[in-house]
Formats: sequence, structure tokens, C-alpha cells
Amino acid sequence: MKQKKLWGGRFTKQTAPSVESFTESISFDWRLYQYDIEGSIAHATMLAKCKLITEKEKRAIVKGLNEILSDILNDKFEFKKSLEDIHMNIESALIERIGEPGKKLHTARSRNDQVALDLRLWTRGNIQQTRKLLTALQKELVKKGKQYPGLIMPGFTHLQHAQPVLVSHYLLAYVEMFERDKTRLEDCYIRLDTSPLGACALAGTTLQTDSLFTAKLLGFRGVCENSMDAVSDRDFCIEYSFCLSMIILHLSRLCEEWIIWCNDEFQFIEIRDDYCTGSSIMPQKKNPDVLELIRGKSGRIFGYLNSLFTLLKGLPLTYNRDMQEDKLALFHAADTVQASLSILAELVANTSFHEERMLAACQKGFIDATALAEYLVKKGLPFRKAHEIVGKIVRECIRVHCSLTDLRLESFRAFSSAIEDDVYKVLGVENCIKNYKSRGSTAPGLVRKRISYWENKLGKERKGMNR
Repeated sequence: MKQKKLWGGRFTKQTAPSVESFTESISFDWRLYQYDIEGSIAHATMLAKCKLITEKEKRAIVKGLNEILSDILNDKFEFKKSLEDIHMNIESALIERIGEPGKKLHTARSRNDQVALDLRLWTRGNIQQTRKLLTALQKELVKKGKQYPGLIMPGFTHLQHAQPVLVSHYLLAYVEMFERDKTRLEDCYIRLDTSPLGACALAGTTLQTDSLFTAKLLGFRGVCENSMDAVSDRDFCIEYSFCLSMIILHLSRLCEEWIIWCNDEFQFIEIRDDYCTGSSIMPQKKNPDVLELIRGKSGRIFGYLNSLFTLLKGLPLTYNRDMQEDKLALFHAADTVQASLSILAELVANTSFHEERMLAACQKGFIDATALAEYLVKKGLPFRKAHEIVGKIVRECIRVHCSLTDLRLESFRAFSSAIEDDVYKVLGVENCIKNYKSRGSTAPGLVRKRISYWENKLGKERKGMNR
């Protein structure tokens, strides 16, 4: 027997099977079940407070909803496509279990404000989970930096050797990026943290209700103050999708660098074998597929963001069925980014740096040249003049096939009489690192302090999350 629609009173014909199949969303919005039940319990509690249902009816509704939740958690609940979505599946099951009281649950509520609520609750919880995964990755990067406190590597601009930096300083650059990602998530959380429940279809209700009470029960800081905006607002979906896009952008940048560094031409890092794959034809290959896949998945995440923009750009107020499509983009984006964060944290923990290769690379590209220019500035020369002189010295070193540290003092003085024998105290990557002074630089003392700062901050965050 075909399932009777809860909204079918106005219709003379049953929905065509092809329409049911095309319009259903239960195949993906089933994952909102926890939030739909949580919202329904809060709504029933409010209805009882406002005398729109009795306390006995409320208890029956709450008991029935908790039983449905238990059945879902234990894989005993059948989601039916004929009932379209998660809201109708749960409400229909409730009515079957408790009868007439179940029919009262939808009083002063529409699927429009119901789905807006469910999606806000889901996004709110998902933001917290994403923050935890970001913190876990930050902790692995800080640990790795602490493991290599004095290791020097060439820093790059234009992918050319530029200046020497500590590996720990390089790793902390990504810790800073991911911290910005967390603050963006926090901002997104603040803006979505208002309850739309009570807006009903779009105009509110003539019944005496208490939406502030419901919002408080659900842990929201307030209520959406315009019913039309409440049911049509999906800004938080776009904003969260943007946050996810920024996260995977940062992940992709790190992955790109490490893919390059795995290359035999660099050999800066070694990823443990169980986090790599091989070739079906070339037995010698060890491929960084995890990094490549994260880099590749970033395109999908950017696409989901664009699809949400496109979905909403032409929608008139208020609710339109187009909005059903918001969940697929948001769910898939969150799943992909969270999986990427999780696996990358594991990979970072199981990656080592080739110290000899990195130090050898520091001998290329005259990466102590800027230190020599700044040495001349300290001697009183204008920076542009110092820059020109050092450029000529580098050209001479290229001609005679030597490094700056190999050049004799008289050769230096042929370019500038300001150069004295103390020049050798600034040349060489070790001296460069030792002589950095500016705040936020790769100076060893500053980097050690920053590592301690992050250890303390991330440790406190972890404890806070576990409480």
C-alpha cells in the first residue's frame, strides 16, 4: 500500500513514482536525523509550555522521538523515499507509534523553518568538529618543528633559492594559516547561532508561541528576527563552505610543496612507506598519492562553493525547493575536508626531513646574499647601493665558481672598501640564521618561543574540547 502523504489533503492524485524518485532528499538528508529529533523535542517542550499541547502529549512525543533515535542509531529504522525527507520520515514514524499526539507536533512549525533549524544545528556541530581536526594537524606540525629545532633549509620565492630559514619556522607558517582558518570558523559560528524555529513557512504564526524559549533549549544565542529571512537564509552554508575552501586551499599548498620535496631532485622529505603507494608497472616507484589526492580534491571543494553561490543568486524570497540542493554541496565539502585534515595529520607525523640534503641545498643559490647587503647597510651604505654591489659580487662568484664564503677579503674589497674581515661573521647560512632579529623572523630564539606558545595554546584548546 502506498504511503499517505502528510501534506496530501489538497491533492486528488497520488504522487507519481517518477516524481517521488526525482524529488526525494532522504537519500542524503537522513544524516540530519539527530538534529531533527533534537529540534522536535525542543519544539514539543515549547508547545507544552505555551499550552498548545498537554504535558502528557509532550511526554508521549518526547518518548516516541527518543525511541526513533534509538532505532536509527541501532540500524532498526527504515528510511522511506516515499516520505521524501528526514522530517516526514520521523514525523510519520512518530504518528505510527503514538497516534494523535504525534499529529500535534507540527503545530506552529513548517518544514521550511524545520530544515533551516536542522541545517544550522548540523553546521554548528560540524564547525566544532572541523576546528578539532585543524587543532590536531597544528599539533603535529608543532611536534615536527620541535623535532628539528636547528635544521636549516633554503626558503624560496618564485620557487628559487632565496634566504635560509629554519624548518621549524617553515612548519609554523602553516600553523598560523590554520589558526586563521579556525578564527574564520568561529566567526561563521557566531553568525549562524540564531534559531529560525518559529518562522514557520515564512510569515510566523497566529498561535501564541515562545521562540526565545526554544532557542534557549537548543543552545542558540538568539532568534532570527525576520521570519522571511529566517527560512530563506543560507548565508551560513556559503560562509561555512568558504571556510572549508580556505582550509583545503592551505592543505593543497602544503601538499604541493611536499610533493615537490619528495622528488629525487629535492629529496627534502621521506614519507613512511605505509602512507605512499606504488606503480602498477614501475617497481621502483614510491608515490605521494595522499598529497596528490588532497591537492586534487581541492577543486571539488571550490566547485561546491560556486554551486551554492549559483543556487542562491537568483532565488526570490522565501523558501524554494532549489534549497534542497544546498545539503549535498555542504555535506560533501565537509566530509572531504575533514577526511583530508585527518589523513594529513597522520602523514605529517610519519614524515621525516633529510637533514643532509637540506643543508646541501643551502649551499646553492647564494642565499646569504641578502645578509651581505644588510651588512653593507650597517656600514653606512644606502640599501640600493648595497644591493647593486652584492649583485656584482654574486656575478663574480658565478664566474669563478665559488660561494660568497669562499671569496677572499681582497676580492670583496675590490667591490667596496666598506667590507672588512668581519664580513665572514654574517656569511654562511648558520650565521644568517643566528643574526636574524626582526619580530616574526626565523631567528632561533624567536622560533623556540613561538613553538612554546603554540604548544601551550593548542594544549589548552585540546583540554577545553575534551571537557
